[in-house]
Amino acid sequence: MNTFEKIYEVVRRIPKGKVATYGQIAAMAGNPHWSQVVGYALHVNPDPSTIPCHRVVNRFGEVSRAFAFGGENMQIELLKGEGVAFLPDGKVDMKNHLWNLE
Repeated sequence: MNTFEKIYEVVRRIPKGKVATYGQIAAMAGNPHWSQVVGYALHVNPDPSTIPCHRVVNRFGEVSRAFAFGGENMQIELLKGEGVAFLPDGKVDMKNHLWNLE
């Protein structure tokens, strides 16, 4: 399994209504230093219907400005459609929606 496949396998596990950070995905895929690689992999996501890259945000709960499948507004709409709440500053409510790996 190559690096991108490892990343996609982890992203597939993020539950609906939850988000994960690039760093979480990198660590779970095998290397905590792969945060940028996670971004690259998600940008070329071959199958958004089964690899929910919209559920990945930065460590501050910010969505990607370069969301590959319709821009940041589309990522926000997809997350809201799954019940993910946003704070007044536009960031994901990480306290309630961060994927708890325990």
